[in-house]
Order: sequence, then C-alpha cells, then structure tokens
Amino acid sequence: MTDHTLVLGLESRLLNAWPSLEYQTYDGWILRLADGYTKRANSVTPLMRGARLDAPLVEHMTAQFLRANLRPTFRLNGLEEASVDALLKDMGFIAVEPTRVLVAPVAGDCEPDPEVVLAEAVSARWVRDASHSYGGDKADDAKLAAIVSRIRQKTAFATLHLDDRPVAWGLGVCERGYVGLYDIVVAPDLRGLGLGRRVVNSLIAWGCTQGAHSTYLQVRAENEIAGSLYATLGFEVAYEYTHRVMDGGP
Repeated sequence: MTDHTLVLGLESRLLNAWPSLEYQTYDGWILRLADGYTKRANSVTPLMRGARLDAPLVEHMTAQFLRANLRPTFRLNGLEEASVDALLKDMGFIAVEPTRVLVAPVAGDCEPDPEVVLAEAVSARWVRDASHSYGGDKADDAKLAAIVSRIRQKTAFATLHLDDRPVAWGLGVCERGYVGLYDIVVAPDLRGLGLGRRVVNSLIAWGCTQGAHSTYLQVRAENEIAGSLYATLGFEVAYEYTHRVMDGGP
C-alpha cells in the first residue's frame, strides 16, 4: 500500500531540489515550466491526496504549456484521484517514462571519497561538464544553470577526478533529514567502471554530515543497470510515477 504521507513529503522535497522557472497552482495541482529542460520541471503534478481533474481544467492547463511552446505533460504520482489517469487517456494523453522514486537509509558513513570534490555552490565548469556528458536535450549549459542556481536548500556539487581529469558528476540536495541525489552522470567513455557509485556514496556521506537519516533519487523503470546499482546500495522503491503527455504536442 502506498504511503501517501511519504509520497507528499518526498514530492515537496523534489520540487524544492529541482526548481522550475515558473509555477502555477490549480486546486491541488502545481504546474511548472522551465523552458523545456527535463520533464519533472515542465509538468503538472498533484500535491494533495485525492486531487481531481475535469476536462475544462485539463484544457486550461494544456493551454499554458502550448503558450510556452511546450508539450503538455501530467506527472502522476499516486496522490491524484483514481479517475484522473483514465480521463487523461480519453483526452488523448499517452503514458510515457514510468519512473521509480527510491529511498535508502543513511548508514552513518560520513567520509566522502577523497577524489570527489564537493562544492557548496555551482560553478560554470560543473554545469558545462555535467550537461555535456549527458548529451542530447540535456546538453544545455544555460538551462541547467538556470535551474540549479535557484536551489535554496543545502547543496553539494560533486566532481570525481581521475589523474586530474573530471570524469563523473552529481548533485546532492539536503532538506529536512533527506539527501536527494540528482544529475549523476559519468563521462561517456568511462561508464561501467563504478565511477557513478563513488559519486553517489560521496554525496550520501555528505548528507550524513548534514544530519540526513535517509537518501532518495529517481530512476526510470526501464533503466535496469541503474536500478541494479542502486539495489546493491540498499535503495528500495518508495513509489512510482508516470507521465501522461499530449500525443503529437510540441
């Protein structure tokens, strides 16, 4: 059975840890826009148990996305009323990218990897290296910088160096006993060597120094390699969410 209190608590932390550029609220829903950079920052999410939708409200929120030339996206985390998914399906929204929110206890190891540099503030170098290692739609320095520069919680921007070369990156955001892990990425030519694990462990250790008792992250359900890695680190599924996106939208 889904723990709705846990879901709501983590969802509020997720919103704070990955800020959007614009927010609108509608009867238990929050609509976020961030110039199209990542689905979670450009979607409508329920923030109240039993949040309802009807066709006029869907149409109104859809218009907000279209005005910004963005694909209308609803992110359903289980807090919404059961009828919402069927309504969106009937209105032509297709389901994509099921995602798991994983949690694990912070075991008390507060010693980061000595080769992982942890900075409190973001730098242009971190943004450039991390975004370019992601590639594709996420290789946009300006949009990533606009988001991470808005974080108001405690942060750690991690960079792992090998022979003075930066090879892996990650972001930790600590709030109310939880350390969230974001943007864990490894240089494309060095993946599969355990470098991401070192960044994850270092960010969890940093969270320990900040008083965190738990850690969380998000991973797509289809990403079996990452899922297996996080399982070995003690992560378990707290809940899942999926997206309903307008079929054929911008």
